[in-house]
Amino acid sequence: MPGRAPSVLLRHPAAPGRTDFRLSVSLAASEHGLDLVYRFLGDLSALLIPPPVSPASADELWQHTCCEAFLAKESGTAYREYNFSPSGQWACYRFSDYRQRDDSFVPEAAPSTEFQPLDDGFQLHANIPAPLLPPGPLLRLGLSAVIEAADGSKDYWALAHAAERPDFHLRQTFTLSLSRP
Repeated sequence: MPGRAPSVLLRHPAAPGRTDFRLSVSLAASEHGLDLVYRFLGDLSALLIPPPVSPASADELWQHTCCEAFLAKESGTAYREYNFSPSGQWACYRFSDYRQRDDSFVPEAAPSTEFQPLDDGFQLHANIPAPLLPPGPLLRLGLSAVIEAADGSKDYWALAHAAERPDFHLRQTFTLSLSRP
């Protein structure tokens, strides 16, 4: 599966956290879906990492350390949000417009995640199966993460920040283009 060079995530300037952390995301698309590998470099003891649980859908994962992806067709206002917790839990949402969640949406497949602690941080691999991706040959992506420090403070990381406060739903933060195979 051909991949793309890692994209560096930037900490939101209003976030109170540490600047010695580094985050990047690599991605690769195939006819089977989208693989994302989030790589955190930094002292794991400075973070709160949710403990492992049985993989399942869960809400409000962004309240703790969580990796996220936002995908949309090249045009239009609809998009999807995916949350991946180090715990193994995940979430998939469909929006018709900015923060207009479609509560009737039921994912027809489940993403998978694999969390791996490393000597210099952690890696989280997430797979979004093809049926969960928005339709269309060209997608726009916003990649992001919430990192919760041991003191409970949170840092917000993304490819781009477009507002005074962290807001991953803003279309201006969907800065990567991806052609579907």
